[in-house]
Amino acid sequence: MDQHTQLPRVGMIGGGQLARMTHQAAIALGQSLRVLAVAETDGAALVAADVHIGDHTDLDALRTFAKDCDVVTFDHEHVPGDHIRALAADGVNVQPSAEALRFAQDKHAMREKLTELGAPVPRWAPVASLADIEAFGTPCVLKAATGGYDGKGVWIIDTPAEAADVLASGVRLIAEEKVDLARELAAVVARSPYGQVAAWPVVETVQDGGICVEVIAPAPGLAEAKATEAQELAIRLAGELGVTGVLAVELFETRDGRLLVNELAMRPHNSGHWTIEGSRTSQFEQHLRAVLDYPLGATELAAPVVVMANVLGGEPGGMRLDERLHHLYAADPAVKVHLYGKAVRPGRKIGHVTALGADLAETRARAARAATWLRDGHGSIGS
Repeated sequence: MDQHTQLPRVGMIGGGQLARMTHQAAIALGQSLRVLAVAETDGAALVAADVHIGDHTDLDALRTFAKDCDVVTFDHEHVPGDHIRALAADGVNVQPSAEALRFAQDKHAMREKLTELGAPVPRWAPVASLADIEAFGTPCVLKAATGGYDGKGVWIIDTPAEAADVLASGVRLIAEEKVDLARELAAVVARSPYGQVAAWPVVETVQDGGICVEVIAPAPGLAEAKATEAQELAIRLAGELGVTGVLAVELFETRDGRLLVNELAMRPHNSGHWTIEGSRTSQFEQHLRAVLDYPLGATELAAPVVVMANVLGGEPGGMRLDERLHHLYAADPAVKVHLYGKAVRPGRKIGHVTALGADLAETRARAARAATWLRDGHGSIGS
């Protein structure tokens, strides 16, 4: 048996951009990631050599996919917990486990567990009726307990009557206080089955319409003590919840200086895309190292300031995407572009750009200009 065939095989359930970028990281480790994609046109399926087509809710498809994999992991949280437990019962090494992943899949379970652990969270309660919402108080934020992402499954409610349609939908809900928000942060860490942990610098995430449009590393103006608090919280939660792989802890920073846990993700996350060029070890390589139980990589910044901007699909018209890239690279040869192989639709994430620099304002401007140019494809890309 040659050396290549002796390498552990990693399978990732899900064929989106996270699997696509994890596959790129796997190449340097001598691997071609095995990917379970819904369709041959999924972003990762377009580039990986070992692709299975199947539904992540089909246990038979999962079992066929997992055969001969040394470890199976995820690029999303939508695999049913019972299926994950069935794979584990079959002897499949699944990282993270169903028990850990539950707290990223179910916001009610997450809030209960975080409250039990004494982690700082917004005031919250499960709600199922107008009376429940009246008792909780408005204004508040209603969240679908499962299935929400990118602003979907979240409703800002100013009066109880505004919740009537959401309640009538039958969606299982929790209510949270509408916090006095200064900004949003993210603490991204990784943990191996051995228990080794590594943390990246805390970042600021900028949202627009529920979609993350910009990530700034390190978070500007964040006191060292507060950054350490966020990192230590994320590391503690990774251990308490039994997370393996990457854990992103999305945080609210309130105007009175508190940090509150907003969401958890147990996989590579949009708030860590900057690490591909901006850190000594990307979150994608780190996730692979972690689930394989390899020693984790260094997480220092590669530049004083790193800014990632998401590229959203724009309106039809303008230059072809390859022409836009041509002009962008001519104007800013140092900017890095990652495109996900997705069909373009207005507002859909189709890629991201990363700029490194020494000046915060200049680096933000470069990233924003590049992302806007790739979205619109008209006007001037000049500074």
